[in-house]
Order: sequence, then C-alpha cells, then structure tokens
Amino acid sequence: MSLESTAIPRPASESNVQSNWLSWLLVSFLIYVLLAAVGAIGSGFKAAAGSDAKELFAFASNPGIALIVGVVATSLIQSSSTVTSIIVGMVAGGMPISIAIPMIMGANIGTSLTSTLVSLGHIRDGEEFKRAFSAATVHDSFNILAVAILLPLELLFRPLATASEYLAGLLVSDASVSMSGMNFMKVLLSPASDILKASVAWLPGIWSGVALILVGIGLILMVVTQIGKVLRTLMVGRAMNILHTAVGRGPASGMASGTLVTVLVQSSSTTTSLIVPLAGTGVFSLKQVYPFILGSNIGTTITALLAATAISGTAATVALQIALVHLLFNLLAIAVIYVLPFLRQIPVVMAETLATLAQRNKAYVAAYIGGVFFALPLMVVGISQWL
Repeated sequence: MSLESTAIPRPASESNVQSNWLSWLLVSFLIYVLLAAVGAIGSGFKAAAGSDAKELFAFASNPGIALIVGVVATSLIQSSSTVTSIIVGMVAGGMPISIAIPMIMGANIGTSLTSTLVSLGHIRDGEEFKRAFSAATVHDSFNILAVAILLPLELLFRPLATASEYLAGLLVSDASVSMSGMNFMKVLLSPASDILKASVAWLPGIWSGVALILVGIGLILMVVTQIGKVLRTLMVGRAMNILHTAVGRGPASGMASGTLVTVLVQSSSTTTSLIVPLAGTGVFSLKQVYPFILGSNIGTTITALLAATAISGTAATVALQIALVHLLFNLLAIAVIYVLPFLRQIPVVMAETLATLAQRNKAYVAAYIGGVFFALPLMVVGISQWL
C-alpha cells in the first residue's frame, strides 16, 4: 500500500476553525478602521469649520429638515448603522444635538424600506405577498408612529436629550468606565488617524478637512458593508437557529431574539430580510414577527455606541450622548407604543390595511413606497419651511 493511500486527511473541522479565526481577525480589523473613520469625520469637521462648526449645519437647523436628511440618507444607503455612525462623527465635529436627534429618528424610518423591498419577492403569490408585505410594513408603521409621537415630545420637553446627557455624563465621569480616561483608544487609533490625516494634508486650507470628512464617510460605507458580509457568513446560520427557537415563544422572547440576531449580524436590514420571507411562507404570524422587528431596532444601536468609543477629549460626552439617544429612542418607542394596549395595535392595523390594499392592486405598493419615502419627506420639508 502506498504512502499516499495511508496519509491521514486533514479534518474539515480544522480548516473551518482556521477560516473562522481569519474571518474574526478581519472583523476586528474592520472595526478598527470603522473607529478610525468615525474619528476622521469629527477631525475633518473641526478642521473645515474650526470654532464655527455649528454654522456648517445651518442647512438642517430645522428639525423637519434634519429628520428628512436622516430618512433620505438611510433610504439611499440602506443601513441605519452606517448613518448613525456618521452622525456620531458629525456630532463630535460640532453638529448640535438638537439637529442630530431628528436625524437619528429619520434613520429609523429610512432603514425600514429594506424589509418592504424584500417583501416584493412574494408578489406573484397573493396570500404570501399579503403576509410578507404586512410583516414588512409593520416595521415602517411602528417607526413612523414612533417619530410622530416622540419627535413633538422631544421638541417640547427634550426627554431624550436630557436623559442621554445625564447617562453620558455618568459614563464619562465614572472612573471605572470613563471614556475620557480611555486614552488607550486614542493611542490605539492614532496610527490610522495619522495615516488618514497625512493622506489629505497636501490639500490647502479647509479642503483638507473636507477631504477628511469624505474619506471618513467613504470608509464607514465600505467597512459597515464588509462587516455585514463577513458576519452574515459567520453568524446567519446561528441567527436562524435563534430566530426559529425564540420567535414563537412570546413578545419578550421575540424582542430578545430580534436584538440578539441584529447584534450578531450587525444589520437590522439583514434581520428583517430574514424574517419577512418566513412570515410570507406562513412560518411566523404577524403577531410573532412584530416584537422580533422591534428587537431589531434595539440591536442596531450597538454600532453607534461602538463608534462613540472612537471619540476622545471634550467631544467624548456628546458623541456618547447621541449614540445613547438612538438606544433610548427605540426603548422609549417600545415603552410608549407596544406596552400601551391602545397604541400597540395601531402599527398592526396599518400594516394589515396596507397589505390588503397591496394584494388587491399592486399600484398601492408603488404609491406607498413613493409616498412614505419621497412625497411625505417633501411634505415635511414644505411644512417645516412654512413654520
């Protein structure tokens, strides 16, 4: 017998472990680049506007305009994680919290377009499409209702700004978790920051700052997309197991699994894209899907919280504050809408009504997408200008 025939083959599991380790190393590197990119945006705004940074955001001084910027940016990019990471960098660069909060709310609406588009894959089968479209639009309906209730409350009483400022102050001043004391982050990120700054240093005056902003935004767009791809390869199988195991066990379990799956795959768009086809084929009911999707809203806030750790110095508090606003907004929306019985069913009724209309006439689908993501934003802009 030849030596070749007696050779022991390398176990498949061993090569899989090696591949997984390489993938996790890639994720770690991409997170490092993400943090450096967020810091670059903040540095870029400071370099471009100096002490007049707030004037740079005068275009969005109206909350309505700021909301629409969040909706449109997220609809185009299809990633609230990306947009909120960019907003964290912009706040660190001088954008007022009062502008950033409506933008964060708009990002929540914009990201819900993905699940609506995914539901169109079932359009050939009337009943499947009705189930899928209702599961998708319950996400839109909840997020729109949340903004309709909480944005006026925020403008009048500032609950999100006040609570997030208090929590950020505690975290930054507490020696045990102080972000201002996270000098190791500044040291860790300084090589990448120096490279990014050097790459645009040849440009004159404020243009180096503008270029640094654009480089930072470009890197965030690329990195968040790549992190999503790698994590989907690593985690989607496990995410599906969690989804199948926990979604049908009640609202609390559904929300927890939605949060966990979104943290695992780092994308609420991916999470809703997983659940909508299962709702369409009848595996899960709208009642089961509803809390799972709310959990995905919570899970997607982890990226902005991570991005806030890239900011050091005096801007650390406000960067953490806007990241906390995203988390608190989603928690408060659930507390107000889902916990209160008379509000809980409104998104469900809206979604089921839309699905029934869409099943009867597909023109309603185009009208809905065009109305919510184009006509409604334009109307809000018009009303904001008038007021």
